[in-house]
Amino acid sequence: MIIVEEPLLNELSKSGRSAVDLPLAEIKQNRTGTSARESIGLPQLSEPQIVRHFVRLSQQNYSIDTNFYPLGSCTMKHNPRHNEKFARFPGFANLHPLQPEKTTQGALALIYELQNWLKELTGLSGVTLNPAAGAHGELAGMMVIHKAHEQKGRQRKIVLVPDSAHGTNPATAIMCGYETKTIPSNKNGLVDLEVFKANLNEDVAAFMLTNPSTCGLFDPNVKIIADMLHEVGAYFYCDGANFNAIAGKIRPADFGVDVMHINLHKTFSTPHGGGGPGSGPIVVTEELAPYLPVPKIVHENGNYHLIDKCDKSIGRIKAFQGHFGMAVRALSYMLAHGGNGIKQASEDAVLSANYVKSKLQDLYNVPFPGHCMHECLLNDKFQREYNITTMDIAKTLIEHGFHPMTVFFPLVVQGAMLIEPTESETKETLDGFISVMREIAEIAKNNPDSLRQNPISTPRRRLDEVKAAREPKLTW
Repeated sequence: MIIVEEPLLNELSKSGRSAVDLPLAEIKQNRTGTSARESIGLPQLSEPQIVRHFVRLSQQNYSIDTNFYPLGSCTMKHNPRHNEKFARFPGFANLHPLQPEKTTQGALALIYELQNWLKELTGLSGVTLNPAAGAHGELAGMMVIHKAHEQKGRQRKIVLVPDSAHGTNPATAIMCGYETKTIPSNKNGLVDLEVFKANLNEDVAAFMLTNPSTCGLFDPNVKIIADMLHEVGAYFYCDGANFNAIAGKIRPADFGVDVMHINLHKTFSTPHGGGGPGSGPIVVTEELAPYLPVPKIVHENGNYHLIDKCDKSIGRIKAFQGHFGMAVRALSYMLAHGGNGIKQASEDAVLSANYVKSKLQDLYNVPFPGHCMHECLLNDKFQREYNITTMDIAKTLIEHGFHPMTVFFPLVVQGAMLIEPTESETKETLDGFISVMREIAEIAKNNPDSLRQNPISTPRRRLDEVKAAREPKLTW
């Protein structure tokens, strides 16, 4: 099917056209007093027009169900369909969070079991599923740390954050009332230990580290970092966004983590993209467990109960018990794979990333030496010789039918291209992506001008991003 430019609904509108006919009200009651309602200019269309408009738009979408989605630091893995089957069971789908406890025992049991899985995988003894997404989990985790310091009478002011961190890390720390200090990476893309030591003192509340990092690297000094933090009474916050590289292989508690959020919508295959819903459980040490948000689930005398009052808790962070549908899907994934399967998924994710890297490192620059973890980091250093940038490469991938990798992140690498293939993809899919990337590198060298206009066959051509930012058109 040829996809042409899709007009706006108001451009399709014709006065008097309607998708439904409603009888005129015999009695008109004025509920607005002297305020008269003006026409708000809604488009007037038939039902077939509306249906076709949105179906045509849907055909322009790109998703994990249509093709390879190599966004780095996003873990766009396959969402197994049996997860969806279980989430749609009427006993789960038709529940209301305000039902009496005795009628929701199955749902509470599911949450309780999922919590036990997360405890086992991380080695941390306290857990809550309440946070609605990864950044929300970060906020809850840092609120727990803040509360713990407060209860101990420690007036901490600073949170240390590496320069390769997700942007939500410093934002979260600031929302909790802390100042942030950035710790630079060394030449190998790891935390610069000397700078870290120089900034570590009893004013520091925590260090927020993503491990493996957004450079796709596992920091071998992570246990040393944790011990140094604990010596000054600070906590180690681990951003669990990249847990898919190590789940089942190593427990974060074993390298000194105190608090960690986990993205169910990444590591444990619940759908994400398009705004959610996500799910960002946090796991904590036994010391910090009393500060977790309420409600908490306890299992007593064969029944499950929600506890709303805990003296040291940070309180509620969400109206109810998190995104329950995501919990169903995540537990389905865990039970289907088992511990060995989760370990195998991590190993395959790392293998896939290293395979892609090994096939591209002769044509694209690799900023940091050695093997990567679940994602490989390249940049456009070689292509800049021909005035071709990461943006040109990304736009040309679109022209070839691939969603681009994450671009210009992490910020520590100029022209970064972060590729995360996940364990879901076949070798043939990876080879297809590699082939296109190699072709782009050759074209950049031999015919660079041809790349600068891409994409040319998509419904939307390359936008003038500077003009779009400076002269936005937000209405018709």
